[in-house]
Amino acid sequence: MANEAKPCPCDIGDRMEYGGLGQEVQIEHINAYVVKPSTPSDKAIIVIHDIFGWQLPNTRYMADMLAANGYIAVCPDLYVGKAPWNPSNDWANFMEWLKDKMPTEINKEVDAVLRFLKEQCRAKRIGVVGFCWGGVATHHLALRYPELKAGVSLYGIIRDTEDKYDLKSPTLFIFAENDEYVPADQVSTLQANLKEKCKLDYQVKIFPGQTHGFVHRKREDINPADKPAIQEARTDMLNWLNKYM
Repeated sequence: MANEAKPCPCDIGDRMEYGGLGQEVQIEHINAYVVKPSTPSDKAIIVIHDIFGWQLPNTRYMADMLAANGYIAVCPDLYVGKAPWNPSNDWANFMEWLKDKMPTEINKEVDAVLRFLKEQCRAKRIGVVGFCWGGVATHHLALRYPELKAGVSLYGIIRDTEDKYDLKSPTLFIFAENDEYVPADQVSTLQANLKEKCKLDYQVKIFPGQTHGFVHRKREDINPADKPAIQEARTDMLNWLNKYM
């Protein structure tokens, strides 16, 4: 979800036919998809899914991309077994569906994942990347978890709290210019307040001509006009993580 006020069309764009290179595991009370790099690493990324849940092929593709770049990647089911949103659902019921799946109420699950990464994977440096609903969740964690070394929030902004600018982790925010679910005025407000109130490094980047979900939803090989923006955003994500982790 782009923000708490409107539903988002994360299903717009091409759903990948992709199986994933990792495996599904149980982490305390939640399921998770875990993929590890080919060589041992003490760096890990928590990958936070959009409203379509932890099994979405597109999100697993992004987790595998992170692993290919040297990170242990774990995508937990932050809905804890509750059904993710389905494209065939009636959007009129979206807010009711969301009530028990708020992206700012995930601390218990994140704490479990952090324990898993530290104790089972021996991770010493941990970051977070989130898409849409997960972008909001990433913003939330950047405000609450100083132990996270870096965050990349893709097309998500917290809207319902006042203390949303004092980041505790260096955070990159990626947005699409033509995202009707994260309006330009929200992005401008975020930029202005971060400049005034944020003491850590951050970046807000807007991609011209792009729409919501472009980084993980569209297959770049069959959308040639979008390919440069998709590749640039993914490179920005990796560069930000590499810089701080």
